[in-house]
Amino acid sequence: MTRPLLSDRPRASWLPRRLLITRSARAWEHGRGIAERAATIGVPVIELPNDRVVWEQPPEPRAAYADAKATLAIVVAPPSKLKLEPIAPSADWRVDLAAGCPAHCSYCYLAGSLKGPPITRAYANLDEILGVLPRYMDEGTITSRSAARAHEGTTFEASCYTDPLALEHVTGSLSRMIEWFGRSDAATQLRFTSKFAEVGPLLALDHGGKTRMRASINPGSYARLEGGTAPVAQRLTALRRMADAGYPVGLTIAPIIAADGWEDAYHALLAEAAALLADTADLTIELITHRFTSGSKAVLDSWYPGSALDMTEAQRTTKRTKFGTEKQVYDTATMKRLRAWFTAEIARVLPRARVLYWT
Repeated sequence: MTRPLLSDRPRASWLPRRLLITRSARAWEHGRGIAERAATIGVPVIELPNDRVVWEQPPEPRAAYADAKATLAIVVAPPSKLKLEPIAPSADWRVDLAAGCPAHCSYCYLAGSLKGPPITRAYANLDEILGVLPRYMDEGTITSRSAARAHEGTTFEASCYTDPLALEHVTGSLSRMIEWFGRSDAATQLRFTSKFAEVGPLLALDHGGKTRMRASINPGSYARLEGGTAPVAQRLTALRRMADAGYPVGLTIAPIIAADGWEDAYHALLAEAAALLADTADLTIELITHRFTSGSKAVLDSWYPGSALDMTEAQRTTKRTKFGTEKQVYDTATMKRLRAWFTAEIARVLPRARVLYWT
């Protein structure tokens, strides 16, 4: 198959303006290693006197937001992170390498979920996190109980609260986790999704086919909603490189936004993906429609005033979550129209792909 000559050169890696490392994080070899790696590539390292992540921030809210987004803190994951939770419909379990993301997406689903300034916190106690994984093997209740996905083994999602690839050149955490799964004798799969493209450090790892990378993609016409991320063409090229290195791969089309002209926009996106991935032996697709809560809307409106993203009540209905909170999702008619279109279009342009879920 002849593939288009897309740039194989990812955009410059994100570099934090500063790296903060807490006292407890310095007690972990992995934490010290992250700080040393950051210093080597020219990032100022600030050793905090205790475990409080504080620094002098600008008083103006917009400047404080930007300053926090440019800061990486190395901390010790709290005990709650060592008690894994199911993460339907993606995976049996959620495992976190970090919390927060350096991208500037005006639909960010983390808004309102993470407390305090939007600083990214990477975890120093990676060995402790890896140490709890064996007790969760063969205990899954999400994909493990699905006839269509049980063959994946016990699944672990690593990108619920972060984009691990965005941080990898500084932390090295994703590589270590991929190698851990590669050595595992259990039937299992690590999963992560990314809007970044610098996969070079992952290509030669002994992954054993037990890690699935997915590229999170949206039409190029929506690029203004995804600040600080790699262009979609580079994400797709990175995914192709991972597939060629033996990784199972996937597309996360998210969030699907029913803006004017969405059919043409997503038609172009799927055609671009098919040009690179139509012959991929193991390609999955996850389809996630745009939704928001009143809390996340308030935060996003403060972070991205004047955003082109429609978060009005048009075409929306309220849905109550299992936790008793409310979120705004597309109404039934819009959902049916979106789902029917994507089902038909994917079957046409990517017939070998396996759609995992629609939500």
